[in-house]
Amino acid sequence: MRVNHKSAGFTLIELVIGIIVFSIALTLFTSLIVPQAIRSVDPIFQVRAAELGQSMINEITSKSFDEKSDRSGNETLCDPACIGTINLGPDDDESRTTYDDVDDYHNLNVADANIENALGQSTILNGTNLYVGFSLKVTVVYDADMDGEADNTVGNTKLITVTVTTPNDEDIVFSTFRSNY
Repeated sequence: MRVNHKSAGFTLIELVIGIIVFSIALTLFTSLIVPQAIRSVDPIFQVRAAELGQSMINEITSKSFDEKSDRSGNETLCDPACIGTINLGPDDDESRTTYDDVDDYHNLNVADANIENALGQSTILNGTNLYVGFSLKVTVVYDADMDGEADNTVGNTKLITVTVTTPNDEDIVFSTFRSNY
């Protein structure tokens, strides 16, 4: 009788090679998938930033062109009595809820829980503020020639720029012009 000494199984060398191949495949897989999972939240941040930026633009452009603009509908221009470039910003004792003209928003800079709507209310969903980690900065400058550069003189057009920074430090910029009409 003949005895067969071959056993059905893997040798130690085959097991080590299998482990090495599996570890290389796992390393490649995780190096491709993990960054994608981290970036999967980017579209959510971008949508929230777009909503915040657009609502701020809408709020600002709904205000009068200038503090000295006629709000009764008779005379439309404050020119040449518009507020000068060095005086852009909120008037004395004004807060965001009482801003009444475009340049009152100049240098508005808020972040996290301080980001509120025009009525001073936070945007909360299921007990969580939607803009935690976000920041918002507004600049308003005269730009009569509409070239995107601030003018050093008072004109009939203001450039409004709203910059929303997402929690992953991406700046999303929204700009529009508001004319004196």
